[in-house]
Amino acid sequence: MALNCNHFTAYVAFTLFFATILDFAFAASGRGSSHVLSLLQPYDYLYYSGVRSYFGEEWVRAAELLEKSIVAKESLSRVRRQCHEDCVSAGEEALDKLNSEKGSLWDLWALDWVQQRAECLRFCIGRSVTPAGQLPVSADIEYEFGSRNPYNFLQVTYYKLEKLQKAASAAHTYFVANPNHLEMRNNIEKYRRMEGVSEDAFQDREIENEKHWVLYDSAVQHEASSDWVQTAERWKACVNETLRQMEECRVQCEVASQRLPEDRGVDGVFEQAAALSLSLLSCRQSCVTQIATRPGRISAQEDFLPSQLEHMHIAQFKAGDISGAVQTLRSLLLFYPTDKESLDNLQLYFETLGGDTESQGTQPAQEFVTYVSRSLQEKKLLYFGMENLDFRFTDPDLWTPEDVVPESMRGVWKAEKEKINEKTKEEEKKEVVDDSGFYAGGPVPQVGVTITMDDEVLNGTNRVVLDGVMTEKECDKIMQLASAAALAGDGYQGRRSPHTPHETFEGLTVLRAVKLSQDGLVNQSDAKLLYELGERVRTLLHSYFRSPSGLFVSFTHLVCRSAVAGDQEGRLDLSHPVHVDNCLLEPETKQCWREPPAFTHRELSAILYLNDNFDGGELFFTNMDAKTVTARVKPSCGRLVGFSSGPVNPHGVTAVTRGRRCALALWFTTEKLYRDMEREKAEDMWAADGQSVVKKEEEKTEGTAGRNARSQASKERGKGGRGRVTGGKDEL
Repeated sequence: MALNCNHFTAYVAFTLFFATILDFAFAASGRGSSHVLSLLQPYDYLYYSGVRSYFGEEWVRAAELLEKSIVAKESLSRVRRQCHEDCVSAGEEALDKLNSEKGSLWDLWALDWVQQRAECLRFCIGRSVTPAGQLPVSADIEYEFGSRNPYNFLQVTYYKLEKLQKAASAAHTYFVANPNHLEMRNNIEKYRRMEGVSEDAFQDREIENEKHWVLYDSAVQHEASSDWVQTAERWKACVNETLRQMEECRVQCEVASQRLPEDRGVDGVFEQAAALSLSLLSCRQSCVTQIATRPGRISAQEDFLPSQLEHMHIAQFKAGDISGAVQTLRSLLLFYPTDKESLDNLQLYFETLGGDTESQGTQPAQEFVTYVSRSLQEKKLLYFGMENLDFRFTDPDLWTPEDVVPESMRGVWKAEKEKINEKTKEEEKKEVVDDSGFYAGGPVPQVGVTITMDDEVLNGTNRVVLDGVMTEKECDKIMQLASAAALAGDGYQGRRSPHTPHETFEGLTVLRAVKLSQDGLVNQSDAKLLYELGERVRTLLHSYFRSPSGLFVSFTHLVCRSAVAGDQEGRLDLSHPVHVDNCLLEPETKQCWREPPAFTHRELSAILYLNDNFDGGELFFTNMDAKTVTARVKPSCGRLVGFSSGPVNPHGVTAVTRGRRCALALWFTTEKLYRDMEREKAEDMWAADGQSVVKKEEEKTEGTAGRNARSQASKERGKGGRGRVTGGKDEL
């Protein structure tokens, strides 16, 4: 655009005015239309109507209106997106004249372009949306949908209508964005125990807007298993989806109805246009924070896009795609052009390429050239508005270069940036505290069991290695059980491991072992021993970790990992990547999020080894970075490793490169709701056959209270009802 002005101030004012005066034209565009039949209704009106029906206990009407509000909001975004694409070419002739105009009419050509664009958008959106549906919604409504509260109402509504599958789906969708909502967590567990609710119900209905996080987690998982080809592909897909989501967010900022700036009574057209346009640019910049914030999180992941590029170029290099690594690294250098580590990596890649000058000359991807240059121009305009127009703006990026910030503001900008850096360093130094309530060092109540390694030797908190928990004969019996039940059992049936393609898995649960024993496929004594080992381990850990309350077995799984013959050469991956048992570990941020799909109820973990005639398969503990190894434990028959399940104990398993490694994995909880119901069923099956089992400690202390949520629920159903909503709208 050829603007004949000599001062940056005038340039900014004209740019702001003509770039976004379109928003003024479009903000008033939806008024007066009478064509409302079959058009999208305001989703805020549908939502409020649904809530009124909810509190009026009109359950069918409430479900219909709440669902319509969700659909209307999604449809409105799609209409705006489509109209934005359809109207891109509107006013192009005027824009061409604007670029070539040398005289005094350039401002009129700019207005011509704005009006044609506005007319196109008004007509396009008006064909699908009512005038009221085009108006901006309140901040309260934005919060309600941002926190997924419609699903909160829907889960109870569907429960009242006895549509349990839909109720479970709504509950899960709400819980993903509200992982600390205890009532909803309890509701989900109740839904899992209800007849007619399948595992398919527990799907996030908003996953379409969170695909980049699905890809992100997948990339991290492949990275942990050192599958570099798949890792590089996943990071590339994640980067592309992040850019797509970012662009979608920016489009909504531009096309969605904008509130007009507050009229102070002294501002002219240019001042008001500047205020509105700065709001638009700020909205676009805020997309960085919005896309980098997981559902249910308060803060965004810093440097979200650059950090993906960093992971991606390393994965490409390790996968052998050096040319791709060069391009990705050059793209990363657009954000941090003087970063020494990145420049050193680039030199390494050049040396690896040798005389391949064509690959060395690979330039950064064009989408990142556009992304960075556009973002920098927006930041310049926003900082100018802060300095001269009293506008408030929070820069979402750490990579913003100093020369973008006006000189008069650099002192404050540097001080704030230094505070962020200091806070980051403090977070890195901060030690993770174990708040599990367990305290290692209690007595070991079994003759012959010895403490081989404690917290001090294992360099951690609430860790222990006990030897002598099983005899050689008992190890042999469980190994025979694993071999006999591998093909007939409920485990992986010799399929490839979910963590590495170089190993196969076989698994067996207590309940399946009991069923196989009743069918005569395995010895009943072996199945009973498998059950009793869980009680033995529970008693030992309950005492050693001085559990403040009753301890319940949450899950028991006999698992054997076997190395795939002829597929071990040059292997660098792990048998089980580093993880934490009750939260989602993020090594990059050194945080662990206690939310689904993690098993958040797990509090103590244990591994009881059965053999040692294999290579590899060692358990190791790390710091929160998942890299710094703090301790290793070599398996042997009767060796028990126990540790608290939280973020103080990230752990993994080294590759099994020869033979077959078998162990009994157990998890424990202090919440009775999450006790292992399969063990309860096994007890019932033995009791029906007139056989006795070990009397569990918690049954001695708990008295005759209901055995579990399922048995209690079955009693309530027998009384003729599904139960009632108590404790508010969101607790069953």
